[in-house]
Amino acid sequence: MNLPPAETEPLIEGLSAITLSTRDMRSAVRFYQALGFRLLHGGENEPFTSFAAGGSFLNLIAETHGPINWWGRVIIYVSDVDSMYRKALAAGITPEFTPRDAPWNERYFHVTDPDGHELSFARPLRV
Repeated sequence: MNLPPAETEPLIEGLSAITLSTRDMRSAVRFYQALGFRLLHGGENEPFTSFAAGGSFLNLIAETHGPINWWGRVIIYVSDVDSMYRKALAAGITPEFTPRDAPWNERYFHVTDPDGHELSFARPLRV
């Protein structure tokens, strides 16, 4: 079967949203709000919540069936890694380690949300 050639190949342009499951929407919403994510839809008592994340979205969905397993890490670029670290500490959130410069040319640190999802806050280093 011969199909006409596509005019152009589609390009991956960016990440629109990431959706994380949660067993406790109230704790999860408060966690992300404490880090400065702006609530767009839903909230503590809703089954689905969406936050602004720059030009993208971070979504939470209530999971009431089956286990929630660690799946990986979300890497979120921020304007100032050290300020974000201090903000996390001020909110009572304990990062896994202090900000550090990585060999792959980023400054970063990790936190874990109430459901075990790992978040890495990062910024490319100036070379």
